[in-house]
Amino acid sequence: MRYLVTGGAGFIGSNMVDELVRRGHKVVVLDDLSAGKESNLADVRSKIDLRVGSITDLAAVQSACHGADYVIHLAARTSVPRSVQDPIGTNFVNIDGTLNVLVAARDAKVRRIVFAASSSAYGETPTLPKTETMPADPISPYGITKYVGELYAKVFGRVYGLENACVRYFNVFGPRQDPSSQYSGVLSRFMLAVIEGQQPVVFGDGEQSRDFTFIENIVDETLRACEARGASGMVFNGGTGARITLNQVLKLLEKLSGKKIQAKYDPPRTGDIRDSQADISLAEKVLGYQPLVHFEEGLQRTWEWYKGAYGKKQGG
Repeated sequence: MRYLVTGGAGFIGSNMVDELVRRGHKVVVLDDLSAGKESNLADVRSKIDLRVGSITDLAAVQSACHGADYVIHLAARTSVPRSVQDPIGTNFVNIDGTLNVLVAARDAKVRRIVFAASSSAYGETPTLPKTETMPADPISPYGITKYVGELYAKVFGRVYGLENACVRYFNVFGPRQDPSSQYSGVLSRFMLAVIEGQQPVVFGDGEQSRDFTFIENIVDETLRACEARGASGMVFNGGTGARITLNQVLKLLEKLSGKKIQAKYDPPRTGDIRDSQADISLAEKVLGYQPLVHFEEGLQRTWEWYKGAYGKKQGG
């Protein structure tokens, strides 16, 4: 099969591309390299077609989509804090860009598009775990843009017959997640701080909890959503069904690193959700999905990768 992966040079995208190549598929990657890195694709670079371009450029998306059987749409501005600072830029990439991808997929007559949605669509609804039947109530511009992407996908299914599935990702982590930005995922920033002998920064009291989901689980579920019968038009949670607090994560990192960790606690950030946990029963039923890697194993594997990638730079 031929897959187009938008954002395929990013953290999630490059792991997705690796698995598609391993399975023997043809892969086109469309990425503007604003967040992704060509080095993330080093192991498969000779086996894929990398197009450097933006989803905000309809012609580039249409060209990349030509001949595709499936589209996995990951490209986005992914940060909640950044969306609070720049709602217009986030809207342009995440909504206008997603509309371009849907139009191109429709015109190319792809079999199905799978959209990387977000658990941020749930907002601060107090009920845990989150089920897909709950009303969406996002509390950040980012959450709104990802929810609008879901609505657009559904409408393209109804109006144009474009098969679609949406997977709401819950706090994905793993190798290749970039820790260098203030907008990066919290686990990657924690690990870099520990390696560099700095204080990890926690926004809030550290008792906020997340359904941290190792990258292999998300890759597996997303690829299942491409082909599963009966999945078109549906939204699935992409998580593990468990949750852990940031303070508990820091304790586990102390064990893994053998270092005493003293976190720095700053005020909570606007738009951040207090608790998050996925109900994955729908994905289990329709997609046959089960988490392959649970949190502690994923954390250990990620820590080993960060030590290898960043520890050498610190002389250790």
